[in-house]
Amino acid sequence: MRADNFLILGGTGFVGRSVCEKLVQRAQGGGRIVVPSRRAARDQHIRMLPTVEVVQADVHDDAALAALVAGRDAVINLVAILHGSEAQFEQVHVELPTRLARACAAAGVRRIVHVSALGAAPDAPSKYQRSKARGEATLRASGLDVTLLRPSTIFGEHDRFMNLFARLQAWLPLMPLGAADAQFQPVWVDDVADAIVRCLDDRTTIGQTIECTGPEVLTLRELVRRAGSWSGHARPVIALPDALARLQARVMEWLPGAPLLSRDNLDSMKRPNVASGTLPGLGRLGIVPTPIEVVMAPVLGRRSPEARLDLWRAAGRH
Repeated sequence: MRADNFLILGGTGFVGRSVCEKLVQRAQGGGRIVVPSRRAARDQHIRMLPTVEVVQADVHDDAALAALVAGRDAVINLVAILHGSEAQFEQVHVELPTRLARACAAAGVRRIVHVSALGAAPDAPSKYQRSKARGEATLRASGLDVTLLRPSTIFGEHDRFMNLFARLQAWLPLMPLGAADAQFQPVWVDDVADAIVRCLDDRTTIGQTIECTGPEVLTLRELVRRAGSWSGHARPVIALPDALARLQARVMEWLPGAPLLSRDNLDSMKRPNVASGTLPGLGRLGIVPTPIEVVMAPVLGRRSPEARLDLWRAAGRH
């Protein structure tokens, strides 16, 4: 039994849910997993997990962050936003990692596993990707024991990606799609969570950047078509020219709530969101990436557990 003491920033989110479950399994009921949260409605799914302690805290407050970090064996940072202004991206993707590194150094906590994004680069086309690169740089310069993970688009039962495309096709007669030929290498959320946990246990990953990608490169058009087919609501996909796609995104940005698509998202898709081939991948951690159809075909088709198991076995994942 392992009795580690972990802090997970962003632990109430889509990836955080899987990470908490994996860490609970890893510890076999021992240890302590602390997850800060500002909204109680978002943390119900992890409150019932043994050894997980959800605490009310604002991670953007220096005093609160210092208290959260104190006494931990390691910190996992999953905090990210997909949409926002330059200032918002800076606060979440750059300032928070900088303040986290400072708090860890002051508390004597050396180990950080940080989830960034595939495509992060100083010269990337989007504000999102450039801010992710600046966040990576500040952690690399901290002198702490840092491992960086760069996932492609993450899919899973509770994702906002494939599920959204399936829902839209349930009521739209066709799918107008910007950046239809953009390339992705989608990765299962449980494979990403496994990678995070294995990095904690493998000190040889310190100082490394690991790309988390699935086994298949797919265009956005292909992903939308699969979501429609698996959910039983396949619709024609109409590729929009760039100018019309940007107009569509601008309109979505004006609507209340988080936009379905922003102009910055379109900018991110100007470069293929696929493994570079120059950095280690999931295989470095002994993880065989799971094909998207193994997970999402049963989820979107609401197939029985037995049918899911048959797909799993067919993919050689038994």
